Amino acid sequence: MKLVIGFIRPYRKAVAGALVALVITAGITLGLGQGLRILVDQGLATQSSGDLARAMGLFFILVLGLAFGSFARFYLVSWIGERVVADIRKQVFNHLIDLHPGFFEQNRALEIQSRFTADTTVLQSVIGSTVSIALRNALMLAGGLLLLFVTNARLAGIIMLGFPLVIVPILFFGRRVRKLSRLSQDRVADVGSYVGENLTQIKTVQAFNHQPHDRRFFAEISERAFNIARERIKQRAWLTTLVISLVMGGVGIVIWIGGLDVIEGRITPGELAAFVFYSLLVGVAAGAISEVIGELQRAAGSAARLFELLQTRPAFARPPEQAGEFPEPVAGHIAIEGLSFSYPGRSNTQALTDVSLHIHAGETLALVGPSGAGKSTLFDLLMHFYQPDSGHIHIDHTDTATVSLSALRSCFSLVPQNPALFHGTVADNIRYARPEASQANVERAARIAHAHEFIEQLPKGYLTRLGDAGLGLSGGQKQRLAIARALLADAPILLLDEATSALDAESESLIQQAMPALTAGRTTLVIAHRLATVRDADRIAVLDQGRLLAVGAHDVLIRENELYRRLAALQFREPPE
Repeated sequence: MKLVIGFIRPYRKAVAGALVALVITAGITLGLGQGLRILVDQGLATQSSGDLARAMGLFFILVLGLAFGSFARFYLVSWIGERVVADIRKQVFNHLIDLHPGFFEQNRALEIQSRFTADTTVLQSVIGSTVSIALRNALMLAGGLLLLFVTNARLAGIIMLGFPLVIVPILFFGRRVRKLSRLSQDRVADVGSYVGENLTQIKTVQAFNHQPHDRRFFAEISERAFNIARERIKQRAWLTTLVISLVMGGVGIVIWIGGLDVIEGRITPGELAAFVFYSLLVGVAAGAISEVIGELQRAAGSAARLFELLQTRPAFARPPEQAGEFPEPVAGHIAIEGLSFSYPGRSNTQALTDVSLHIHAGETLALVGPSGAGKSTLFDLLMHFYQPDSGHIHIDHTDTATVSLSALRSCFSLVPQNPALFHGTVADNIRYARPEASQANVERAARIAHAHEFIEQLPKGYLTRLGDAGLGLSGGQKQRLAIARALLADAPILLLDEATSALDAESESLIQQAMPALTAGRTTLVIAHRLATVRDADRIAVLDQGRLLAVGAHDVLIRENELYRRLAALQFREPPE
């Protein structure tokens, strides 16, 4: 709750208004007890219709005040809850999208997604309702106890003797509920993650007839979530049962003793009525607080899961004062010196070992090598998705470790092997590189990428909404949209993980036609899967097991490098004409 208070602090005025309304409504509720005493002693006991009318008038004024105060309290507290949770969601999201990709390799994205839904919903409920209920009942409890002593100190002392019996189970069960709430939230997240994963890959699930296994496994994780939730509910139920039994039992004893006092004439009937009212108020408040504590413990688990994300620090954060910009427009000269790297958690295996490579501005360099040679790793390090263990990368003689990540990544356009498309319109996906780009520029990029023709045939053209990950488009269409996006970005360096090897001949031909416009005037690094791409490159770099073996032209490497000769024979085969 200390962390949540930091989000509440900017809305002090709303909090102050809610607290004022809360105090007023609690005060009026407590005042009803005195109204009841006056009604009994001065209205009913005197048998005066005038006194009765005045007592009822006072009662209705209190009720109206209570109604309007409750409206203000409910509105302000609910507004604060929604506002704070929206701020938490924004801050968590803004933080997450700056974390390096390695974090998401070690943490399931769908599990993180559940924290945005389930956990923030719990927090919204608690901040926008439960905290208000807790404060109101705390005021009722404190005010009710005070007025019990004011009304009859002797009877109030009897009630206070039983208070430790109420506090002990609240503390004991509260700790257990908090622990179980955290476990319950984790299991609910597992359920959501499994559902999302299977629905995202539904074709694979059905193609392999995996549904029976998925049903069994989902039933198991659902039952685990249910069992933990059942235990949490049982602990909360025991807490509520014990508190109500003890409190109301104490009230019953007090009514019995007070009734004897009325019979003996030691107190008036109105005084006993007011005391019973305050006793019930205290009992109800104590019972409500015992329930609220369970909700607060559950919220503590949710808040902990959210703030774990906020407190996750980037693996290689750059202080703003150390992050500069490139001194002039980037030409695209790349110098890699002594680059070595191993992925987190796999320090025994070097993904790259002492790689040194110079790429001239405007040059096209093809990267070839068997799977696991380090080609994609080199792309990741160029864009600083990971921090190299040793070595340096310079762009136009500027060490990329000294510039801001935004300045660095603005130098690159990336066309991945599996194009990343998002839920939205076709135009939005092309414009992803430059959100401010005009429709004319979007269409121009699509024409150069040979995508305009198939886009115009879609139901709403550029305004057609795509499914998740571009569902409904062919591989070639996705690739052409990715090329159009890269063209629109107009960055000086192009990173191309060529994907034409997985496409049909027509799609491959269209993409090959778009390549000259894409690479013209840019430094291009391409992970090559086709001999045509290799031959079109200015130079070829041969990688194997993270080491750079050779750099040169196709004909030279065929003669001098055995690995390249073997790859050329096996991998770089032209499709039949």
